[in-house]
Amino acid sequence: MAALSQYLGYQTNNFAEYQGLIAALEYALEKGPKALKVISDSELLVRQIKGIYKVKNPTLQDLHGRAKELIGKLDWFSIGHALRERNQEADRLANEAMDRGMGRAARAASPAALSAEALPARELEGVVRGGKVELVGGSLPEGTRVQVRVKK
Repeated sequence: MAALSQYLGYQTNNFAEYQGLIAALEYALEKGPKALKVISDSELLVRQIKGIYKVKNPTLQDLHGRAKELIGKLDWFSIGHALRERNQEADRLANEAMDRGMGRAARAASPAALSAEALPARELEGVVRGGKVELVGGSLPEGTRVQVRVKK
């Protein structure tokens, strides 16, 4: 897994989504293995790459063409959509790149918040004792948001 970010100046969010995809494709082709799974919070980008939507904007047509050319060079490629709330790492990287490009200090966040945001979604087992959930065989950083599903 790699994390890439770059300041693009004043551009549309669709332009930025395509630039991010192209950067990821180029990275995968350069570093290998030539396989890439992309999860994007841009439903438009995902549907355009899958061929569900047409690309009407001339600038995006060029970027779309470049992305499809790079995808064709991979051995395997998958793209899917995720809601923005489930793509916080990408949002954080985008904000850092904008801050750097505009000469602003990076947004301050507590170490616990940073580590909690960066955690991949996973399932842990736990047991309730004294009104609190105690995890079995794992732990989470302070401040981690969780969703609880009761099993019978």
